[in-house]
Amino acid sequence: MRLIHAAAFALCLLTVAPVGSFAGDPKSDVSAAYAAFDAAYNKGDPKAVTALYLQNAKVLPPTHEVASGPAEIEKFFAGFYANGVTDHKLQLIDAGGDDKVLYGTANWSAKGKDKDGKPANFSGIATHVFERQADGSLKLRLHTFN
Repeated sequence: MRLIHAAAFALCLLTVAPVGSFAGDPKSDVSAAYAAFDAAYNKGDPKAVTALYLQNAKVLPPTHEVASGPAEIEKFFAGFYANGVTDHKLQLIDAGGDDKVLYGTANWSAKGKDKDGKPANFSGIATHVFERQADGSLKLRLHTFN
């Protein structure tokens, strides 16, 4: 009888105990993902940036030329580097989501040169959709900005 009670008690504990999860506060998680993105971008390596995206990710820039998948996303970011765009920074506006899918909105800024080759500051607003990976990291599924 004691064995039955012990087994029932153990079963109750398993059903009410929290399941292991990497999920934390969405704002903290997305802020960390933004810091990783800025660090990767500011290395000047399009492969490092591309590694932050899922294989089937999409980037939707203001040019309306959608970049799909690693090769197109890498080419897209290589274009920024070729045009001297540096000092990328994402500043969180808001974030939310659940254990698997998170979103973030941000103000972005970068430095570069205008059409006359003079130093210029660029900025806008971005939206990101992340998917949490088995190791707890976030990878981008969708990235749109203006």
